Amino acid sequence: MAQSNISVEVTRVRQLTERVREYLLTSVDGRFLPEYAPGAHVALHTVSPERGLIVRHYSLIGGSDSESDPRTTYRIAVQRDSDTRGSAHIHATFVPGTRLEIAPPTNNFPLDRRPGPILLIAGGIGVTPIFSMARSLVRRQRYFKLLYAGRNRDSMAYHRELSRLAAESATFHYSDDAGVLDMVKLLRDQEDGTTVYVCGPGAMIAATHAAGKELGWNPDRVRSEAFGASRGADANAFDVRLLRSGRTVRVSADASILDALNAAGVPVLWDCRRGECGLCPLKVVSSDGPLQHNDLYLTEEEKAAGDTMCICVSRTAGREIVLDA
Repeated sequence: MAQSNISVEVTRVRQLTERVREYLLTSVDGRFLPEYAPGAHVALHTVSPERGLIVRHYSLIGGSDSESDPRTTYRIAVQRDSDTRGSAHIHATFVPGTRLEIAPPTNNFPLDRRPGPILLIAGGIGVTPIFSMARSLVRRQRYFKLLYAGRNRDSMAYHRELSRLAAESATFHYSDDAGVLDMVKLLRDQEDGTTVYVCGPGAMIAATHAAGKELGWNPDRVRSEAFGASRGADANAFDVRLLRSGRTVRVSADASILDALNAAGVPVLWDCRRGECGLCPLKVVSSDGPLQHNDLYLTEEEKAAGDTMCICVSRTAGREIVLDA
């Protein structure tokens, strides 16, 4: 179930690479922000005059090296991916003093605290939750290995920090020189019973899962979080008309139906925000365009029927959809 958003203010901006900036977000009223565990993220809510509501999800990093941030502050890093999408708006407009709303932390990528060998794999901006996990493991004096891949050193945010933090536990792979990672070899070289945590581009994650399968690993030994939105670059804005309440809510191209309903104060159930848990589906009364199902919960038959939608990741290609809510 949705919780109230939190008002925060940008208190520092730091350029990490040509495309990545780090932002410190501090509570406006000075109260402690909710606690969280490694792998957690927040939904950042901002408004563009041109595009309307923008909601983006960013991992909480926790601190610089081994020093933790104060309880009033969250640390995120944003990679600029486009001139028109949400990250470009954040880079262009977020400066110290900017105020915005964030949702309380959610964790779909938790770090298992049980004993056993751990391999952390980061690709590109996927380093953010992996850095948080590495910080936790170092503080708890847990043995682990870390591999961080990117095009080159200059493009890799937190390269220097991870090199210091993880020391001999860290390996860096530069694809401009070394090419594509051999995931099968990487996993084969690990100790028996190693659990892998991987975050990065979809192709890297898919390759890691495929390597585990090829080696006969239990699927639970490869755990992942993807960076990227379910909606495509050509996603359109549309209206959601709620049949029972009579309300109409605008959904921008840069937000999900769930995001828009939460922002409008409409009570709806949700949990994972990834189209997996089955808590958020609503009945579709009508849509003047094709439904775009991006979830993993509904069957192909249910998607083809077109009378149910997971509002956290799916949308319509039309101008209006009517939901039984």
